Amino acid sequence: MRKWLGRAGFALLIVVLAGFVALTSWEPFWAKRSDVRLSDTAYSAEIIRDEFGVPHIYGDTDPDVSYGVAIAHAEDDFTTLQDVVAMARGRYGAIAGQDGAAIDYVFHLLDARGTAERNYPELPADTRALFEAYATGLNDYARQHPDEVKLANLFPVDGTDVAAGFALRQPFFFGLNGVIEPLVNGEPLRPEFGPPTPATNGSAPSANDGPAASGAQETAQSRPFPLPWGEMGALSGSNAFAIAPEKSGDGVTRLVSNSHQPLRGGVAWYELVVESGEGWHYAGANFPGSPYPFLGHNRDLGWTNTVNRPDMVDVYKLVMDESGTKYRMGERWLDLEEESVTLPVRVGPLVLPISRTVYRSVHGPVIRNDNGTFAFRYGGIDNIGQLDAYYRLNKAKTLDEWQAILARMDIPSTNFIYADKVGNIAYVYNAAMPERAKGYDWRSVLPGDDPKAIWTQPVAYETLPKYVNPASGWLFNSNNTPFIAAGTGSDLPESSVAPEMGVELKQTNRSRRAWKLMSQPGMIDRERLEAIKYDMGYEREGYVADLWDALETLDVPEAGALGQARQLLLGWDFSADGKGRGDALALLMIREFMSAEYQNKPLPDAREQLQASVDHLTTHFGRIDPPMGELLRLRQGDVDLPLDGGSDTLRASTLWDVQEDGRLSVKHGDSFVQFVEWEQGKRVRSQSIQPYGSATTRPRSPHYADQAPLFVQHRLKPVHFWREDVLANAARRYTVSHNPDRK
Repeated sequence: MRKWLGRAGFALLIVVLAGFVALTSWEPFWAKRSDVRLSDTAYSAEIIRDEFGVPHIYGDTDPDVSYGVAIAHAEDDFTTLQDVVAMARGRYGAIAGQDGAAIDYVFHLLDARGTAERNYPELPADTRALFEAYATGLNDYARQHPDEVKLANLFPVDGTDVAAGFALRQPFFFGLNGVIEPLVNGEPLRPEFGPPTPATNGSAPSANDGPAASGAQETAQSRPFPLPWGEMGALSGSNAFAIAPEKSGDGVTRLVSNSHQPLRGGVAWYELVVESGEGWHYAGANFPGSPYPFLGHNRDLGWTNTVNRPDMVDVYKLVMDESGTKYRMGERWLDLEEESVTLPVRVGPLVLPISRTVYRSVHGPVIRNDNGTFAFRYGGIDNIGQLDAYYRLNKAKTLDEWQAILARMDIPSTNFIYADKVGNIAYVYNAAMPERAKGYDWRSVLPGDDPKAIWTQPVAYETLPKYVNPASGWLFNSNNTPFIAAGTGSDLPESSVAPEMGVELKQTNRSRRAWKLMSQPGMIDRERLEAIKYDMGYEREGYVADLWDALETLDVPEAGALGQARQLLLGWDFSADGKGRGDALALLMIREFMSAEYQNKPLPDAREQLQASVDHLTTHFGRIDPPMGELLRLRQGDVDLPLDGGSDTLRASTLWDVQEDGRLSVKHGDSFVQFVEWEQGKRVRSQSIQPYGSATTRPRSPHYADQAPLFVQHRLKPVHFWREDVLANAARRYTVSHNPDRK
């Protein structure tokens, strides 16, 4: 008997070990593909790195340069590039566990791969050549550095894989996560543009059970269902400024890009300069997974972007039959498309295969919850024309050519602020908003059985809000309504746009400050423009007014810690410059109110928030009024520097991690900053800065955080746009190449 039990135990152990081995090794074999279309083209690029490690990439052809972009970026941040590739292949859960699996679920839900496969072959041949070269660069780097590869069989990839990453990421810039997340969790959708619940001074805020709407956005801190690029979707911001020569005081046309993005990860900026023998010459920044910059300038013109929040998503409740497999559309019953997908989910050393089912209808992706079966449809669905549009924008030479590319409506969203060498400035509220029929409440859940409620195309470009050379001589955007952009007498009226388009009407503190500062009399010269960009003030309007109104009526003992904190805030100077006694306390209070207002959530309870802020400061600093620079930090490796600015100031420090010592390590806010200038009779010049450096995931690199001291001092570094300047400031120069015949 004992012998039999011993044999059974041994057999069980073998089974357990076999299962363990299977769960640690199945995923790469499951993911191995034979359909990768490898390029048979040879590529060669020269990479010159300047004193800050920024790559300047040269090639005879545009694909040569694109190949070099992939190599240079991989040298600086291959870990993030792999994350992006894994997302674009539905394998991120094998790297990042449950959070990664949520992204993989959305990858399948949106049919990102199918979108790429259907549309990639229709792109122009030269655009596809760019993406094939970029994919080849990633493959070559992975092959040459196998010890850095996170996931077996992640490479090789091809242009379709890179395109799938674009199809997955773009909808989250206009807040698609704010629809998917509550639908998955069976929660009410909140209206994007409605007023927030007022702040209270002691009673709990009421829940907002508003109707379904587009673009409602969530914080990373409170999501039970993690979503891709959640922080970006929740609190992305940016500022953009353009000054015409007649307003600049010295005849110089100026463009300022001041993006607010996560400082690390898949939507963190990477600076580069590209130049080819085919006329491609551009200085700017891209995201991991892109063969070209998304913003910056060429010789003749430049642009920058800010996230806008148009009503781009519509939700439909489907009428299902008793079997739950068919839905009604007009007089017909259609089969609900159903696909079973496997999500790899890493748990420690194991990768578990989790099966999920995704659904689709003629409307688009479908999500089932306890409240019913819902479909959603969003602007730019099943379109990857942006892959070609950004490439063409990089090479545009005139305002007319640039606008003609935007007019294709291939780039689903983001505001564009523009300037050029002949003195034009412009602002386009770019959004492929659906051309919706009249007679529906597009902010509510729509009838899923009405075929007339399904739109098929975007509105015409001519109907979008836009400005070209306003009389004021200046333009700006700070993630606010496009009807506040150019000053009194130049701003567009709200009535210029049909209400069913869903153009946002909100302002931010940054927009109130920018409009006020730029509207003051006189020229906006370089010095004044820099002061505006680095402004750290708050206006007592909107959610800031709600907070201070609540503080004024808050009933707390004056002698206690809450009373002292309240008095400190009531006497605050409304500037997050790190000089006032109340700056640290105000920083903690405003952040939560700004977050709630931006996302149309109920505003926090003022007493509870004040208590939490006081507790944090007294616990970690022993006082309620520490210098803000001791609280707010820019940290990267051994670099630990004081920061200024706050949530929703023009000098933005928006999101942070609370670390063990109680300091706030900023992870989202001012990121890539670029000043571009065209002076009459002279070549374009520019300056830029990033919070860390060009090699943010390479601790041994001298460029891991070498820009940080300049960044915290509000200083810029030169952009070496012209080759002779690059050579004069070269720290390293080398050639990378691909020979398809090489074994």
